[in-house]
Amino acid sequence: MGSRFPSHQLSNGLYVSGRPEQPKEKAPVMSSSAMPYTGGDLKKSGELGKMFDLHRKSGPLGNQPSRNTSFGGAASNSGPVSNAVGRSNYSGSISSAVPGTGGSSRTKSNSGSLNKHGEPTKRLSGPQSGGVTPMARQNSGPLPPVLPTTGLITSGPITSGQMNSSGAQRKVSGPLDPSVSMKMRTASFAHNPAVTNLNAEDGYSIKGSIPTAIMWLVALLFVVGFVAGGFILAAIHNPILLIVVVVIFGFVAALITWNICWGTKGVTRFVSRYPDADLRTAKDGEYVKVTGVVTCGNLPLESSFQRVPRCVYTSTCLYEYRGWDSKAANTTHRRFTWGLRSMERHAVDFYISDFQSGLRALVRTGFGARVTPYVDESVVIDINPDNKDMSPEFLRWLRGRNLSSDDRIMRLKEGYIKEGSTVSVMGVVQRNDNVLMIVAPAEPISTGCQWAKCMLPTSLDDLVLRCEDTSDMDVIPV
Repeated sequence: MGSRFPSHQLSNGLYVSGRPEQPKEKAPVMSSSAMPYTGGDLKKSGELGKMFDLHRKSGPLGNQPSRNTSFGGAASNSGPVSNAVGRSNYSGSISSAVPGTGGSSRTKSNSGSLNKHGEPTKRLSGPQSGGVTPMARQNSGPLPPVLPTTGLITSGPITSGQMNSSGAQRKVSGPLDPSVSMKMRTASFAHNPAVTNLNAEDGYSIKGSIPTAIMWLVALLFVVGFVAGGFILAAIHNPILLIVVVVIFGFVAALITWNICWGTKGVTRFVSRYPDADLRTAKDGEYVKVTGVVTCGNLPLESSFQRVPRCVYTSTCLYEYRGWDSKAANTTHRRFTWGLRSMERHAVDFYISDFQSGLRALVRTGFGARVTPYVDESVVIDINPDNKDMSPEFLRWLRGRNLSSDDRIMRLKEGYIKEGSTVSVMGVVQRNDNVLMIVAPAEPISTGCQWAKCMLPTSLDDLVLRCEDTSDMDVIPV
């Protein structure tokens, strides 16, 4: 086919004008495919491991952080994969690093700035943290420390809280000493406004039975009687008046001594004989006695020594016996008697379910309320110089309260009202917004004279709690 214009034939047999194009060398194509994370394991790396000579090394790649693929698709890591020694990012073709994929004319091109030593700076791109990214994106910046896989998301630097800068668990303190924890628990009860601290040694006092004016008047009459009886005996030698005064004085002294010794028994007898009221018919402001089952409120207590949980009232008292040359437990401790050395009594608000009506009432014994407890205490332990080392729990209890454990005869008593116990409460009914409460009376209530028992009248100024010994009592499950 003769023509002055050059032409050539295509592969399909068609003749076209022009000169044939010179074949161009094809540039290698870089593609990123979804590769599973192998952690440097040669068995899982396949051809990729052979390409980077992983068969010569063992273990993971040089302390590099783990990289997880995204849920949305393949993770895109910008830049080529570095070797196990360095983390330098080489942008451009890597055909020279793979044998058989290029010629000698292909060289590596290092893009980016140089540092002061003339080496290319390291660039970190792609998601570096161990988290899972919802979409392929590139993040630049320093690598954060590896966090432990706890699943807890917190705010602030990783050095705050219970972890150090390397992500490991930071040990703040070791196990607490039982005496320290006991001291912390005692301090928490003592400073909690919802807990009433009862410091009275006994609920009965002879001063509450006999007014002070009457006591001074009786004492003055006895002084006058003794003076008159002595004068008559010296003047006319007649001892009748003096004998009468002595007999009356002896009777009064015996009556007062009897009430001091058995006054608490008289009050508990009065409480037990007082009739139970029905809360359905009780009026607002009426003084009643309610007997029922106890239920804890928002803040249950725990006994000090035996660690009995879920209590509404706890009492732990330490007594010491004073001999002739022994130390006194307190300023009023007499010889050859038991004296109170330490006492811990606490009370909180609780609920009581009335046996008569089945109604539930809130008993206000917490928040500094006026409470007089009559709860029987049982002897927990008796300590003397011979067996004081046989009870490490008792010695730990003493250390927690900064009490000495020298050669003393001691006795520890403990009483409590546990949830499910049966108690009797005496107080005033108060109704407030459909809430039935029992509070302390505004005016004192007199028990009256108990002539058969030779008991003087006693004033009940506070809310009364009565519970028998709970050590062997069957507790109703609540």
